[in-house]
Amino acid sequence: MAGKRLGLLDQPLVHQAVADLARGRDTREKLLGSCRDERSLLAAEPMRYLHALSSVGEPDWVAMEEVPDVLALWRQYAAVLRSWGFSVWTGILNAADYGVPQTRRRAILLASRTQTAQPPAPTHARTAEPETLFGPGRDQWVSMAEALGWGATDRPVPTVCAGGGPGGGPEPFPSGSRKSLSDARDRGTWKQPPAGPGVALKTRRKGYGNGTHEGRPVDGSASSFTAETRRWSWSLRSNNQANATVRSIQEPAGTLFFGHRANECIWVAEPEQGLSKQGAAPEPIRITAQEAGVLQTFPADYPWAGNKGQMFSQIGNAVPPRLAAQLLAPYLGKTVSPNDFALAA
Repeated sequence: MAGKRLGLLDQPLVHQAVADLARGRDTREKLLGSCRDERSLLAAEPMRYLHALSSVGEPDWVAMEEVPDVLALWRQYAAVLRSWGFSVWTGILNAADYGVPQTRRRAILLASRTQTAQPPAPTHARTAEPETLFGPGRDQWVSMAEALGWGATDRPVPTVCAGGGPGGGPEPFPSGSRKSLSDARDRGTWKQPPAGPGVALKTRRKGYGNGTHEGRPVDGSASSFTAETRRWSWSLRSNNQANATVRSIQEPAGTLFFGHRANECIWVAEPEQGLSKQGAAPEPIRITAQEAGVLQTFPADYPWAGNKGQMFSQIGNAVPPRLAAQLLAPYLGKTVSPNDFALAA
């Protein structure tokens, strides 16, 4: 979906590669010469694994995830797997329906030799639904404010970068032409607020505590709010394109994706409802790796590896753990409890 989207043009070649691999013939080297994007045929690689494993009666179950446009390919996989004796389900799921603070829609394939393949029951909805005689209720979608611990009474102020890249450090986007926040240390106004109820990034998982925020302790050493900061509410803009998704902190984020210079998530400030705009709005602030990870339902102190750009690539490409757990639990013989994913208030 990112970049030049040449993979969409290569779909017929990918379908051909999958069909050939399902019969034990690897024609990808020949097909590659006709591909617009040399990475397109990677989407056929799982069929090579499946064909090789099927000769020994494996695997017992299969799970795949990709962007929505890949659903047609998953349906092709499903037809092959059914012919091999699998029960298969394919469809589009919204991560927000499973407690992820992000309306991330993805094409899913679930297959099993030992049980009926089906999607997990949603645990959340746009509007909370009470329990009825026909089944359990659903909680309201998790907002960014709830996930990040930004309380309703404390106006959140995103972490200011100390350098060119998100959260400080080198610029992770290759162009170098994007406006940096290198003047942030001079502005000095927009910093993580002091710790307090609903402010610090935390999880209820034992031993994590308040942790740190991109290398800076979340404590009273940061500057406090002023009357002016309370005049602004924050939203997350998914990228710098004209059609970018912009969501209030009181909503789930749009889909987080990184790795291309145009796909840059930033916090933007707007006048608080009912208050007149006085003075210049705070400048946009790039999301930090820690914040992005939390919005993917990783722990706040998850040890992302590499430089800033590599960290954001890992985050954007990851399946949110909360969604993954819901998808895989039935096939692993596990029960997922809501307490497994409790977020600190």
